[in-house]
Amino acid sequence: MIEIAQQKTSKTSMNIAFDKLRKIKHQLPTGSIKKIARKLEIDEQTVRNYFGANKYEAGDTVGKHMQPGPNGGVVNLERTDILDLARKILNQKMAEMV
Repeated sequence: MIEIAQQKTSKTSMNIAFDKLRKIKHQLPTGSIKKIARKLEIDEQTVRNYFGANKYEAGDTVGKHMQPGPNGGVVNLERTDILDLARKILNQKMAEMV
């Protein structure tokens, strides 16, 4: 079971400003958190925690590490699949507006 979960997460890590991560979350259309959670077969609260929420009793941690700094600090994301799906949803939203 653990091997399956590891295969579904991306191996790439990245740094992003906390404010930018929150901005992406706030731009997502209604229902996107649920859509991402279903696609990745994870709890919705885990997706919320990824974007800055701190309710770990209801969702898992998501391999992110915070470092203080400007713009809310720097977040090192150990997995990028949640962010990748969020960006894909935003790109689709922008394409529909054109």
